[in-house]
Amino acid sequence: MTCRRLVLPVLCLLLAVLGTAGQAQAVGYRYWSFWDRDATSNTWVYATQGPSTARPSDGDVQGFRFSVSEDSKDSAKPRGAADFATICAKTPAREGSKRVGLVLDFGTTADAPSGSTPPRPRTACARVDDDATTADALAAVAKPLRYDTNALLCAIAGYPTTGCGEPVADDRPKASASPGEEAENNSADGDGKGGPSLGLLTGIAAVAALGTAAVWQARRRRD
Repeated sequence: MTCRRLVLPVLCLLLAVLGTAGQAQAVGYRYWSFWDRDATSNTWVYATQGPSTARPSDGDVQGFRFSVSEDSKDSAKPRGAADFATICAKTPAREGSKRVGLVLDFGTTADAPSGSTPPRPRTACARVDDDATTADALAAVAKPLRYDTNALLCAIAGYPTTGCGEPVADDRPKASASPGEEAENNSADGDGKGGPSLGLLTGIAAVAALGTAAVWQARRRRD
C-alpha cells in the first residue's frame, strides 16, 4: 500500500505533463500590426496607439506588417529600409501640411489567407494636413482600406480581400519572422517541427526520475 500511495501521485503528475505535449502549439491571429520607426535607434517599436488616434509629425516613419502572431511580443516587424529622406525624396515640404513616410509590408505566403498571394512590400510618402492621423495618411496613399465594425484595420490596398484578425493554429514554422529573428526563434523552440520542446522533455525526465526514487524508497521501507 505504501508503494501504491507514493507511486500513483507521481504517475498522475507524469501523465499530466505528457498530456500538455499535444497542447504546446499556441493559437495566433492574422492581422495588420502597426509600428513606429525610432529615429534615434533606427529600429521598429510597436505603436502604443492605433492608426486612427496616432498623429505623426512631419518627418516621421511608420510601418504596417501583415502576419500571424500571438501578440505584440512576437509580432513580425516591417522589412526593408525605412529612411524618411529616401521615402519622401520626391515629396517636398509644403506649408500647412506634413509628410509621413509609410512602410507597407504585406507579409509572406506563410501568413497569407488560403488562396491569397501577398503583394511585394513597398513604401509611400503621404502628404496630409498638419492635424491628420496615421489612418488619414494611410488612406491618402494605400486605398482601398477595410475596417471591421470595431474599427479594426482589416485590409490595406485591398489586401487581404477577406478576414479580419481571425484565429490561426500556429502549427507551422514562423516564416513570417524578419531577417535574423527566424534563427533565434528556431534556437529557442527546438527544430521548429512542432515536436516536444527541450523544456518539456526535461520535465518528463525529472518526473520519471522522481517516480523511480519513490518506488525505491517504498521498497526499502517495506524490506
